[in-house]
Amino acid sequence: MTAGPGDGMLTRMKQPVRFAATPAGGVAYSMTGSGPPLIYALGWVSHLGAMGEDPEHRRFVEALAREHTVIRYDKIGCGLSDRSRTEFTMESELATLEALVEHLGLKRFALFGSCEGGQVAAAYAVRHPELLSALIMYGSCARGADLAQDEVRRSVLSLVRAHWGLGSRVLADIWLPGAPAEQTATFAEVQRAAATADMAAELLDMFYRFDVADLLPKVRVPTLVAHRRGSRAVRFELGRELAALIPGAQLVALEGRMQPIYAEGADAAASTLLSFLRDQGGTRGPRVGGAPLTARELQVTDLIADGFTNAEIARALFVSVRTVDTHVDHVRTKLGVRARTQIAVWARLTPSR
Repeated sequence: MTAGPGDGMLTRMKQPVRFAATPAGGVAYSMTGSGPPLIYALGWVSHLGAMGEDPEHRRFVEALAREHTVIRYDKIGCGLSDRSRTEFTMESELATLEALVEHLGLKRFALFGSCEGGQVAAAYAVRHPELLSALIMYGSCARGADLAQDEVRRSVLSLVRAHWGLGSRVLADIWLPGAPAEQTATFAEVQRAAATADMAAELLDMFYRFDVADLLPKVRVPTLVAHRRGSRAVRFELGRELAALIPGAQLVALEGRMQPIYAEGADAAASTLLSFLRDQGGTRGPRVGGAPLTARELQVTDLIADGFTNAEIARALFVSVRTVDTHVDHVRTKLGVRARTQIAVWARLTPSR
């Protein structure tokens, strides 16, 4: 896996970062909380380590995690995922998400996409409606080309490629209008940690080229469209148009001007999303198909969910590695799963057992 700038931030993260294989390389993901699964498709660029240091982002995720297992991931090309990337299409984004879902063994989950992630989430909902209990799109639009006029988009892309330091600050000013200087500087720093100049420009250009207008009327999943009234980055009318194209979609206007959902009113935003998810009934984690797990086996599943290796589990429980191997084999048999990640997902989704 190709390491990128800012990877040192990983050591300060609260949640362990795991990796899933995809056709394009390794994708980094994290799981926070417990309960029904909620995949959170982040926007244009992201860095799980750096964003984990942002108190507002952490506050927002932790609010969601009180009722759900929140699964976030860095798309290929940025963050802690493989930094090598040559394909910049909707199909490549869907392939990453599909590979992650398969890796986790999810059969039913809610999908939340922010900004460009909202477009990917909508396309996934059309392709896999049977897997989704709910769809949430925040701060998104039907056509990326509607974000700005052609010459403005070209100028932004040129600035990002040639002067990423200045470009990241300009974009931060657009995404966080009126924010304190420290907050804007931190946001720009996260963008630079998330991707190189060329990769950031390629991913932004991909967002500009995305067009899901023809797909939106085909969405057959309960959908919430949330949007900031005063967003400069993605104007409110684009969110309103988006909601109008999706049959039965609910549109919720969030107060404020900052584009990142967590940047202002994080608690209120999380409450809005959770209320919608509760209305959809959520989903329950997979049940044990065979005999119930013993108390020791439950301890082992919890440690697996926390990212422990068998050797680390043995040290934590003061038993031999061979004993842990036996416990893990028993857990696999009782749960009817094969992959270690599936055990971790089961532990996250079934907190009361």
